[in-house]
Amino acid sequence: MKLADIILPLLVLFIIIYGIIKKVDVYDEFVDGAKEGVQIGISIFPYILGMILGTNILLKSGLLDLIFKLLSPIFEFIRFPKEVFPLAILRPISGNGAISMLNMILSNYGPDSFIGRVASTMQGSTDTTIYILTLYFGSVGIKKTKYALKAGLIADLAGIIASIIIVSLIFGK
Repeated sequence: MKLADIILPLLVLFIIIYGIIKKVDVYDEFVDGAKEGVQIGISIFPYILGMILGTNILLKSGLLDLIFKLLSPIFEFIRFPKEVFPLAILRPISGNGAISMLNMILSNYGPDSFIGRVASTMQGSTDTTIYILTLYFGSVGIKKTKYALKAGLIADLAGIIASIIIVSLIFGK
């Protein structure tokens, strides 16, 4: 038997024993927590649905391809690997879409290629900014997201630029 197979049951057992020692009705607390979790799930569902719809529209409409074609000459001039552009656009919007895009890049170019390393580094150094703002800020009713959006997208841009620079410095091109 592996340690990983018993960690979760031991953790649950520890919580139950701790609750008994503290004289807490563990089962009732669990049920109350589950009810609260369902309510939170229901309250964030519209935001998740909106993000899925928006992401699918962006991907299926051809808008991403049009932007890519328009910016291609600029990418060549600044030596930005155009193969990672879809990942750079998709990453702030959708984590699952970005993972799928990363998988496609790694399948086509390999994980040890310059493009694969840039894509992997970009995936790890950026975040799903728009998703976070839509889901988390929306679910708690925060309407003024202008500064958070700017800060998050600037941080994502810094992560994208740093990915290219760091991979170039460490692995060369």
